[in-house]
Amino acid sequence: MKKFQAWLQKWLFPIATKLEKQKHLQAIKDGMIAIIPITIIGSFCLIPVGLGNLFGGGFGEWINAHSNIFFFPTNFTTNILSLFSAFFIAESLAKRYELKTPSMLGIAAILVQIILCISFGENGSWDVTSLGAEGLFVSIIGAIFVVEISHLLEKNNWVIKMPDSVPPMVSESFTALIPLVIDVVVACTIALCCDMFVGTSFPKIIVSALAPAINSMDSVWAVALVVFITQLLWMFGLHGAAITSSVWAPFAISYAVENANMVAAGMDPTHIFTFGFYYGFLQVSGSGMTLLLVLMMCRSKAKSLKSIGKVGLIPSLFGINEPIIFGVPMIMNPFMLIPFVFGPVICSIISYELMKFGFVALPLGEAPGFLPPGIQAFLLTMDWKAAVLAIFNVCFMGLLYYPFFKAMEADEVRKERAIEEAKTTN
Repeated sequence: MKKFQAWLQKWLFPIATKLEKQKHLQAIKDGMIAIIPITIIGSFCLIPVGLGNLFGGGFGEWINAHSNIFFFPTNFTTNILSLFSAFFIAESLAKRYELKTPSMLGIAAILVQIILCISFGENGSWDVTSLGAEGLFVSIIGAIFVVEISHLLEKNNWVIKMPDSVPPMVSESFTALIPLVIDVVVACTIALCCDMFVGTSFPKIIVSALAPAINSMDSVWAVALVVFITQLLWMFGLHGAAITSSVWAPFAISYAVENANMVAAGMDPTHIFTFGFYYGFLQVSGSGMTLLLVLMMCRSKAKSLKSIGKVGLIPSLFGINEPIIFGVPMIMNPFMLIPFVFGPVICSIISYELMKFGFVALPLGEAPGFLPPGIQAFLLTMDWKAAVLAIFNVCFMGLLYYPFFKAMEADEVRKERAIEEAKTTN
């Protein structure tokens, strides 16, 4: 076990540390997490439809007849989600570069996103369909481009500088002028070239190029790999979800938006691996699903484990278990390595396969997180079996933790007795 831990620490730790410090990946992660509340609001519009399907009859017919009312907010949330992601990604990256006008760069990213994603019909009407899930990956490209251009120009002092007497707002506007001109020219050139020479829009080209990656991410083995790496990083003291989500979150959020759009169109959702699926089923009570472990600790014979369990109980009920991860600690803990790392992987395979084969409903969109076990899963799917599955995962992890906990507890009790005996002797 020690040799395995040493090998992982030698090869995995440096890579994970670099990913954690990589500005672009972390900006993407920040931007994607920032739009989660917006996706939740858009997904809330699907709850009446879910209830209508659940109860059926006259109530279901009435819901379907008035679905345009319930879906109205989606036009300004999930249907234009890429505009928000462009802003937040650009703002986050600009702050990491310590640029002077991060919010202004966020607005510039929105402008670039509009140019690249909106197409025009013969009668001059705007086609904004690409501003939704299809434009999420474009927003990543556009936001990074906008910030890198500004960073390059500011670094070389190729900006318009106003006298100190000029108000800051006016001065910042002129500072952003040259980068903004470059952003617009490049975005317009790309959009026109795509239309004239390829005959399609830039977002569709990007989606086609990423199709293999997009399709492969929503698979049981991809989910299992994500969970495994996340848990493994936690074991070495790194925030696993913060590191890995910079890679998988854009895919998971786009899947959730696609599901929401399909439900709004009267079709069944097709994707399983959404942001809500990850946190509602595979991270219930926090990374490693430690809720029952915490309850065991609350009744532990070891005083240290008992005190930590009492501190971590309430936060764990709401999906926050950092007190447990760092208090036990789970980090570099040989007793907890197997259940903490491999247990959630098993749960991810079980949960994914149950949804895949229709035993549990697929996510309709997104739902609020940091809720007691089962509640987020139910709101996510409007299926009571989803709540049962989430609670099952927690119980399964409790059974898996038990023998390893008893071994850790015995070791901790032995240490405490040794300390007490040393005090008595002295």
